[in-house]
Amino acid sequence: MAASPNPESPSTVRPYGPQDEPGVRELIDADRLPGQPRCTSEKLAAARRSPVPFPLAGWTVPARPRISVLADADDRPYGIIAYLSWTDVRCGLICWVHAHEDPSALRVLLGHALAALADCTQIEAFVGAPPGPLGPGGLPCTRRGATHDALAQTGFTGRYQGSYLHLVLSAEPPPAKLVADVFPCDYPPGHRLIIREDSEPVAEALVSVEPGHTATVYWIETLPARRRRGLGRKLLSQALALLAEQGATEVALVLDDTQQSASESHTATRLFHSFGFTLVDQLWTYQHHPPETRGLAREP
Repeated sequence: MAASPNPESPSTVRPYGPQDEPGVRELIDADRLPGQPRCTSEKLAAARRSPVPFPLAGWTVPARPRISVLADADDRPYGIIAYLSWTDVRCGLICWVHAHEDPSALRVLLGHALAALADCTQIEAFVGAPPGPLGPGGLPCTRRGATHDALAQTGFTGRYQGSYLHLVLSAEPPPAKLVADVFPCDYPPGHRLIIREDSEPVAEALVSVEPGHTATVYWIETLPARRRRGLGRKLLSQALALLAEQGATEVALVLDDTQQSASESHTATRLFHSFGFTLVDQLWTYQHHPPETRGLAREP
């Protein structure tokens, strides 16, 4: 059995190298949620170029991301962290961290990233995004409770950002009424489904199939004036049928209900549950301020 690293020794943290790929993929897959594709060489290479699956609103192109490995006594990856900073603003981002939920290893990795981002006046972690190739967008705080605790212990404050839902598709899904026009989408790669009334779009969904027969519903939306008429149900039914035709057996989505009223959140939850989606975990995002700036907002 390989010896575990000394988590208190910062000398065990080093830059990621090509030889680390098998171990890093194993680390990432150990935290994989139901409905998420396994980490492949191609996905890891893409994540090394840009760990954030979608550009963040208002943020410019970041500097080249940095990926660091916590190595064991045999120099094999025991933990990994990806982080980056922006060249025009003093902001940093911790994109993902994996260490078999070992509290000491997680604290070392987070401390390493915080030291590297010391010039940043604000550091985000697990910023909300749709499910990407290496994770669900936020931190599943129950399944990854050790990571949640390590973030809190290193000065981060967290907040709820949405719920991760999962569905196992039926081998023979019921036929869906074709109510939406379907168009290919380049970014993210997938398909847009649009329902029109009098040539005007009134409801839209974006879905994508990943390797391993997994799929993602990136969003589904109906214009407020057209709600409560069953359009969302018809649209989701056609979208799931399309995913099944393309070979998907599992579907994941993030229900972002932080900006919704209680009534809207209840309606969306009831819709997804009626199709068989189940709650996997709550997703959280985190923010860190240097010690000298904490509490300033509370001063009169």
